[in-house]
Amino acid sequence: MADKKISLNKADRFSVMWHSQFLQGSWNYERMQNGGWAYSLIPALRKLYPDKADLSAALQRHLVFFNTHPYLASPIIGVTLALEEDRANGSKIDDTAIQGVKVGMMGPLAGVGDPVFWYTVRPIVGALGASMAINGNILGPILFFVIWNLIRIAFLWYTQEFGYRAGSAITKDMSGGLLQKVTRGASMMGMFVLGALIQRWVSIKFVPIVSKVQIQKGGYIDWNALPSGAAGVKDALTQYNLGNGLALDKFKVTTLQNNLDSLIPGLAGLLLTFLCMWLLKKKVSPIWIIIGIFVVGVVFHLWNIL
Repeated sequence: MADKKISLNKADRFSVMWHSQFLQGSWNYERMQNGGWAYSLIPALRKLYPDKADLSAALQRHLVFFNTHPYLASPIIGVTLALEEDRANGSKIDDTAIQGVKVGMMGPLAGVGDPVFWYTVRPIVGALGASMAINGNILGPILFFVIWNLIRIAFLWYTQEFGYRAGSAITKDMSGGLLQKVTRGASMMGMFVLGALIQRWVSIKFVPIVSKVQIQKGGYIDWNALPSGAAGVKDALTQYNLGNGLALDKFKVTTLQNNLDSLIPGLAGLLLTFLCMWLLKKKVSPIWIIIGIFVVGVVFHLWNIL
């Protein structure tokens, strides 16, 4: 046990936050963000473990697999800092406990970052800058750069601080009750977001034709009667868009996908997601699942099923 308590001050934690911006700087297929994760913690670990052997052991401890959204790693970093600080001061916190916190939080939080940042915040800020840039205002790209980075850095800092305070509370509850609540809450939020995005991310279209009905004359565009050139294109677009709009062809084709969408839109994608979850639960390798989906997709496309 250390004779004098070692504490991470605000400057130490800010340095960690700044280093965390390079989380994906050494991304690799084996352990993904582990190099950037260890690099982020270096300023804190150097202070907590002045002995070279202890520092080396700490770095080895954090070079295991890690992968999450680069911004949502900040609260996990905060919790980890608190755990490492208490460990350096003599608390009985082993490698398994620290790794358990990381694994318990990184998965659920990974699904939150994309819809919040890439699909909401960034498009909004980008649209604001683009609306100015399209009119020739040079402040458009500058405004986007400034606002986006202010939001990004503020989020990194304050969520890391939140995680640090939560981590301090977790270390006082070594029975795991608080940690279980934190990871359960993160899991619920992550699964909710992922569930809402299934229809957007998982797309399956069955092309077999169920029925083909001829439409009465006047209900579709008569392409032979249209004038040639641009006037014909304009006339066709006008007929297609006005009122209820005319059909593009004299036959109304109903596919299997049309029938499925009339029942439950996105049903096939949802069932495929459940199948992948079931296979993962049965310990089937994700690589084999990806290969299987690829092969089945190609074969079904050649058979005119998809």
